[in-house]
Amino acid sequence: MSALKALLPENAGHLIVLIVMATLLGGCASGSGGSGGRYAMSRDAYPDRHTDVSKVPDAVPQVEPLSRSGNQSTYQVLGKRYHVLSSSDGYSQTGRASFYGQKFQGYDTANGEQYDMYTMSAAHRTLPLPTFVRVTNLANDRSVIVRVNDRGPFHDDRLIDLSYAAASRLDMLGDGTARVRVTAIDPRQWQARHNNNQQVAARTEASPGASKAQTSARREADLSSGETSTPVPGSSDHGSAVYLQVAALGSDASAQALRDKLETRLSRPVRVTRHAAMHRVQVGPLDDPIMVESVRSELHEAGYDQLHRVTGSD
Repeated sequence: MSALKALLPENAGHLIVLIVMATLLGGCASGSGGSGGRYAMSRDAYPDRHTDVSKVPDAVPQVEPLSRSGNQSTYQVLGKRYHVLSSSDGYSQTGRASFYGQKFQGYDTANGEQYDMYTMSAAHRTLPLPTFVRVTNLANDRSVIVRVNDRGPFHDDRLIDLSYAAASRLDMLGDGTARVRVTAIDPRQWQARHNNNQQVAARTEASPGASKAQTSARREADLSSGETSTPVPGSSDHGSAVYLQVAALGSDASAQALRDKLETRLSRPVRVTRHAAMHRVQVGPLDDPIMVESVRSELHEAGYDQLHRVTGSD
């Protein structure tokens, strides 16, 4: 109930704002006019039934043109004027995030798309539409990638409004708000890095003999030098679940500690498997290529660079 109290007063303002912005931004659906005429619900709420959104994948950054609506250089809401940024390059801010849910489900966002609380989207006052951003909950270090396609929240103590799915992945539904860091993503750089990773993985799978030789050599080097990451070759067994291996450690206690740290940061399952004397820490299972690349990006940004794609049988 405390979470709902935190959520609803803020989004009550969101209601008024979006009615005003229907004219200002041209991207929101035109309501029937008058207070409360735009939405079927008078107050925001959680979904009617529980829906597991823990596996909803991050938004995938891609180069897109600016939306035709919602990108005026300036606009005014509730007596305050806002200036839309000409570019998201270098944007990084910390502040408080809130989220919006059932009341806005299916209605138009500021850029003319329909709001879907089960996807990874967000509203921001000044970022260009659309913009891809990484949002990190500073209380638990969990992060998600969302696509900004709406305007709001129009309160001085709020930085961003998240979809229900994004808020759930960040574990902020209980409190209704959270202190976060919002960092813009350059889609070209993101795609270049991930295309590179995919090409390396493809080459590894195409030459299993070389991969096994490299793995064996690296394992010997790790055992002699005390390094903590052990490469594991990819597998062509598509019937098995996919995991990203972060490290192979000699200590079970260290492996368990790393697993707990990763589960907290990623809000995804992490397992520890034993092979010979090594304890392998692997994130997964990951259901599809998009999820694999999304988790790979999160791990890279967290400083884990030696990642290896393995299957459930590895």
